[in-house]
Amino acid sequence: MYALLLAALSLAGPANAPVVEPAPVPPPTAVMALPPELRERMREAVLATPASPAERLARLLHFMLDEDALAIVYDEDATYSVADTYAARRANCLSFTLLFVAMAREAGLDAQPQEIENTLSWRQEANTIYRNNHINARVHIQGRRLTVDTSGDTVIAVDRPVAIDDRRLIAHYYNNLAMARMAHGEIDSAMQLMDAALALEPAYAPLWSNAGVLQVRAGYLAAAGRAYDKALALDPKEDGALFNMIGLAHRLGDNRREAAFRDRLSRVQRRDPLHQFMLGMDAERNGDYRQAIASYRRAIHLYPGEHRFHSALARAYLKAGDARRAGKALRRAQAHSEGEVRAAYRAQLRELKRSSN
Repeated sequence: MYALLLAALSLAGPANAPVVEPAPVPPPTAVMALPPELRERMREAVLATPASPAERLARLLHFMLDEDALAIVYDEDATYSVADTYAARRANCLSFTLLFVAMAREAGLDAQPQEIENTLSWRQEANTIYRNNHINARVHIQGRRLTVDTSGDTVIAVDRPVAIDDRRLIAHYYNNLAMARMAHGEIDSAMQLMDAALALEPAYAPLWSNAGVLQVRAGYLAAAGRAYDKALALDPKEDGALFNMIGLAHRLGDNRREAAFRDRLSRVQRRDPLHQFMLGMDAERNGDYRQAIASYRRAIHLYPGEHRFHSALARAYLKAGDARRAGKALRRAQAHSEGEVRAAYRAQLRELKRSSN
């Protein structure tokens, strides 16, 4: 998955790591700068002969992905500048977007980054949970808006992509680096990077939530509380900050505030289809198919157009022994899908019909 780290949600004490001199924060202008060698190779591959904007886009994508060219491959941990992505030939969704947008503009294309805030993608390492959003790019060609996204159908999203400017994109880059440095116990370096991110995007609530996590890691609990307060002032529904506030209040022994923030988070999650879907998956894994069905139905009520919600409901019904409702849910999954996915649902329906006869 082409994931972008946004919120380190759990609370932990300061890491017991040796003191490391913080690496300098790369200036914003350096993050998207094309190395001279890459610029020359790109121009030869994309601009050597006259071509329409659509043809230039196709050439650029071939140049980025083909085995006899850059052959960029996905690496979730590869938060790199354009120059570093070129050197490593590895990228996550953020690095890929940085590289694509920089080269597309060099090729005379109207390219812009965009983000999808609410996606189903998270991971846990040690005592830290990382929730992700997703970054891709849009290109305007002859009145059409095209999306360049290497994730395919792997990202479940309930928000439409929204165009962002380069400041937000580079703030995400600094944030990702900060989270990586935090994971390695380099707290001072991480805090410098987070300061750089906030300098670019001071009104973006998830950055303040992450800044609070760093303050906790450094042992500054009062400063962490102020950062979470700032995040919630900017966005009262910022679930990362609410989650972190619960942990901070618990750590400080403030039962009243802990209960209040638990209630707020519960109300936000009740209206979050992705959270309901995750509850359904957890219940299904535990064999509680009744609860799984209820959670999947809640997710569908909140966001009926996601075929994977209907597919999961069909699976839960089937495990609960209700083939009729499973078939009905599969038909709805098929109706909300297309291409190979739609064909796969059609095959599942045929198999279900055969097994039910």
